[in-house]
Amino acid sequence: MDWLFSGELWAALFTLATLEIVLGIDNLVFISIAVSKLPPERRPSARKFGLMLACVTRIMLLMSLAFLARMQHDLFSLFGMNFSIRDLVLIGGGLFLLVKGTLEIHDSVEGRGDEEDIDTKPSAVFGYVIAQIAIIDIVFSLDSVITAVGMVDNIPVMVAAIIIAVGVMIFASNPIGDFIDRHPTVKMLALAFIILVGMALVAEGFDIHIERSLLYFAMAFSASVEALNIIARKRTRK
Repeated sequence: MDWLFSGELWAALFTLATLEIVLGIDNLVFISIAVSKLPPERRPSARKFGLMLACVTRIMLLMSLAFLARMQHDLFSLFGMNFSIRDLVLIGGGLFLLVKGTLEIHDSVEGRGDEEDIDTKPSAVFGYVIAQIAIIDIVFSLDSVITAVGMVDNIPVMVAAIIIAVGVMIFASNPIGDFIDRHPTVKMLALAFIILVGMALVAEGFDIHIERSLLYFAMAFSASVEALNIIARKRTRK
């Protein structure tokens, strides 16, 4: 029971949980886009199931400490560049986001609404949407889990931090998703953010580091401008 009175342990738990929550912002945006192809009544359950499955995959990643260590070892070299498993995961995940964001933007520009062909589009299948959420969460959480392993040598604390972060994300996913669904321009902004993150992940896979804080600043600035537009439109309608 000494851990209850360990300030260092509680500080580590708070730090890791905060890190997981902050790095989960882009994941929430992707989830909102992924479930938008489902019927409205199924979206909340898809968000919850997807995040719970993501929690399991994060914990499994965490438990594979030896595997995580090997992920950063070079597998092969190409054109003078070394590539590890981590690099390949980041490049693959980034390309997936680029394709997903581009296709969604194309559908929006062509006027294909979320309600169209809900039952016939592969992305509308409930299980497929859940799988997308779980797989992309591995890409998004990879660096944060590796960072957690380097920061704290206490697996129960790391698991607790992941559970807390996913709990917060489950609580926030429905309001964020509903807001994006109600505002088409915000959805387009979210898709642009997904493409931006995809480009950053591909660049990271090629050892070109882009500060995530810069991406968040760009998105926060754009979101602030869009918020002013929403307020202006509401006042105009009155």
